[in-house]
Amino acid sequence: MLRAALSPLGEREFRLLFLGRAVSLFGTAFAPIALAFAVLDLTGSASDLGLVVAAGFVPQVVFILVGGIWADRLPRHHVMVVSDLLAGGAQVALALLVLTGDAEIWHLVALQVIRGVATSFFFPAAQGIVPQTVSARLLQEANALLRLTRNGTQIGGAAAGGILVAAIGPGWALAFDAATYFVGAAFLLALRLPRELTMPERHFLRELREGWDAFRSRAWLWGIVLQFAFVNAAGVGAWAVLGPLVADEDLGGAAAWGFILAAQSAGFILGGVFTLRYRPDRLLLVATLAIFPMALPILLLAVPAPTVVIALAAFTAGFGIELFGVFWDVAMQQQISSDQLSRVYSYDALGSFVFIPLGAAVAGPVADSVGVAETLVGAGVVIVAATALVLLIDEVRNLRRRDVALAPSAP
Repeated sequence: MLRAALSPLGEREFRLLFLGRAVSLFGTAFAPIALAFAVLDLTGSASDLGLVVAAGFVPQVVFILVGGIWADRLPRHHVMVVSDLLAGGAQVALALLVLTGDAEIWHLVALQVIRGVATSFFFPAAQGIVPQTVSARLLQEANALLRLTRNGTQIGGAAAGGILVAAIGPGWALAFDAATYFVGAAFLLALRLPRELTMPERHFLRELREGWDAFRSRAWLWGIVLQFAFVNAAGVGAWAVLGPLVADEDLGGAAAWGFILAAQSAGFILGGVFTLRYRPDRLLLVATLAIFPMALPILLLAVPAPTVVIALAAFTAGFGIELFGVFWDVAMQQQISSDQLSRVYSYDALGSFVFIPLGAAVAGPVADSVGVAETLVGAGVVIVAATALVLLIDEVRNLRRRDVALAPSAP
């Protein structure tokens, strides 16, 4: 079983992609804790934290479609390298400001905007590159391994980040994150992909329209993206903004929040291991059902329950989210032709991210107005309701997996 699960690593290009992502993502696991407590150290304001979190997502709404087009036009690993270098530079500047005591909220907002622009180009390229680096028969295993890499690094990264922030402050955690972006870029630069796998430059609006046509023609695709427009807005506002606030006030601070995030990442890992062998026929039905537990740790934060109880709920939620993520990627990569895949992923990201800045920005003011507990309960209800509604779509319930990925369509 283990040998079969690791078989994608026998292919050179996938192995380099795997290593590049692993190094970068380990540092990235430090960032949410370090950034959250950098803001709380500066002002102690949930509204300010929401503003900083939102700043990282606004550029993704604005630029993600452009990122998708360029990821289909250019060698995708080159797009990823430039994005990593840009994000690393932003984190270097942020770390220096925090370490020198010169950071202000507007600095954090501006640098998160730069990091968000980098993500806008990195995400569609990273999603679209997977079928180019691994054999079609190993696609599910490759996706599971990449997600296991992200989640495995988050366990150590979140726990270490929480301890590091509690011990010596957030600046060094941000500096470490910056360094891992540069190391990850070096691995990605070594990839060798055929030039013919990229799309010749044509007309920007025509390329945009082609991606939109591929997106809107599939009810399962736009239906789940619409679901996550609300799920992500509620989840980010509750988890990324109000979660650290509850941890700071009621659970013991950064170390407790790092423990909870590490438990969630452990759930991600177990979910990823499970998907290495579990191959359901109705991919999207299983994936959607697995999202319901996402509401549980948010509702427990509203109590707030003891740290260990919230961590167990976060573990369960992480398991379900990981099932969704792997099966969603497999469905996308099997159903969408490779020459359109990055553009379709960019529409996926746009719809899924569009309300996140709003959710992050209003979480603090809403909590100030109606109460933190009430806001967390409302977020949990939104997640459950949006997930239940998407099950009304026939294709979500009945879409079947394919044995191999689609070949690129003719230009």
